[in-house]
Amino acid sequence: MAATTRGQPHKQVLQPARAVFIWGSLVAGLALDLLPWGRTPLVPDFLAMVLVFWNIHQPRRVGMAAAFLFGLLMDVHDGALFGEHALAYTLLSYGAIALHRRILWFPAPGQGLYVLPLLLVAQLASAVVRLWVGGSSPYWWAGLSESVVGALLWPIVTWILLAPQRRSLNRDETRPL
Repeated sequence: MAATTRGQPHKQVLQPARAVFIWGSLVAGLALDLLPWGRTPLVPDFLAMVLVFWNIHQPRRVGMAAAFLFGLLMDVHDGALFGEHALAYTLLSYGAIALHRRILWFPAPGQGLYVLPLLLVAQLASAVVRLWVGGSSPYWWAGLSESVVGALLWPIVTWILLAPQRRSLNRDETRPL
């Protein structure tokens, strides 16, 4: 049972995140986005969610350069205008890094309220780029639903990506923490 302080649950001390896990989760997010979902409106952008998570929790290890490179990979995969996803993911990462200290003050469901506008800005940036170059964006509502589903899934994403960092609940007397 977790100890409480003034009604607040005790925050667990996390182990450092391993670089292999961070980059493996980013590649897994990319792989989920590469699946043939098509224009299914309720499937979130998994890579964007993983990028936001690591930009919030490890902003010095995963930054805007990683977001830009993964965005270029998504542009090549989707056959989109080269730089469309790169711009969207870079804006997403900038917003997550700028707000990361504020977002970490809240529990995971509350963090979803901050993640929703970040995901919406990324979808809006992609739509604006498509419209700017003369393309059409008939699926604007799909971007909205992707962002809402992503924000609703944020507590699950947080739980999954923090799982390897959690310390065991059984206290070992030989460890200082």
